[in-house]
Amino acid sequence: MSVTIFSPAKINLFLAITGRRADGFHNLVSVVAPLDFGDELKATVSEGKTGNRFRLECDAPEIPCDDSNLVLRAATTFAEATGWPDAAGRAGVDFVLKKRIPLGAGLGGGSSNAVAALRAMNVLSGNLLTAKKLAEIVVTLGSDCALFLHDAPVTMRGRGERIEALPGAAAKRIRGQKVLLFKPSFGISTPWAYGRMAAEAPAHYLAAPEAERRLSRWIAGHDSVSRLLFNNMEEVAFRKFVALPVMLKKLQTELGVVARMSGSGSTCFALIGGGGGDAGSDAETTLVTQMKHLLRQSWGDAVFVQEAILI
Repeated sequence: MSVTIFSPAKINLFLAITGRRADGFHNLVSVVAPLDFGDELKATVSEGKTGNRFRLECDAPEIPCDDSNLVLRAATTFAEATGWPDAAGRAGVDFVLKKRIPLGAGLGGGSSNAVAALRAMNVLSGNLLTAKKLAEIVVTLGSDCALFLHDAPVTMRGRGERIEALPGAAAKRIRGQKVLLFKPSFGISTPWAYGRMAAEAPAHYLAAPEAERRLSRWIAGHDSVSRLLFNNMEEVAFRKFVALPVMLKKLQTELGVVARMSGSGSTCFALIGGGGGDAGSDAETTLVTQMKHLLRQSWGDAVFVQEAILI
């Protein structure tokens, strides 16, 4: 028995870090959308296990395949919650991960992989967990894991575990929007970025009432996705990783393109055209070609560049 699960990347269209909590985490208000670009996780039931019940292979050598990987942590969590597969029966699950989402990118790759593993385990077990129970388990694996249970744009609050679907009209303005993702050769550590915000508090926080006011105004209006874009984690990231603001300024001054950083970075993104997910005009195609040329000219062949559509 095998099942293959798509594991999408995400981008934060709106990200307001509003302050630090008593438990050390940060509160946030964010609008997040999954992409039609991501990883692929295949899970196969394996009999006759004599050692670890769960095994992971990955085509990216930089990805650890030990118990530190969220795929295996998710599998163990599922087994503890359901008793499946039965250890005494020497059954387990082998995972094969085709990795496309880069590390340290702010695209949620690890969290997405964890949710894909839970979904795969649930299918293989005959859906032992209800949607409600699956959601309860997901939040124990990571702050932003819960959003990947939704195949649509959502708002995140709390430390990322409180998920709410966007109203239909607002979601429609987002879905189908084309984006160009781009990332330099370096990543940015999420703990480092949050640590810097905390160390310099409250300089970089946006007050929760103001974050909610901005979000509510966009949801209630008719503005395009471009009017929603915001990320106050850029302030600390850009001060250390100056290649990012330099590139964003270059894109704006030379090509008229406005780009933003996703999450804690280092991936940035630019909206392409007016959305709709169609093939795009000749002008859009030319602009994307120019952007790719400028990115490779500035950052070299190691730059990650990917076209995608918000789903």
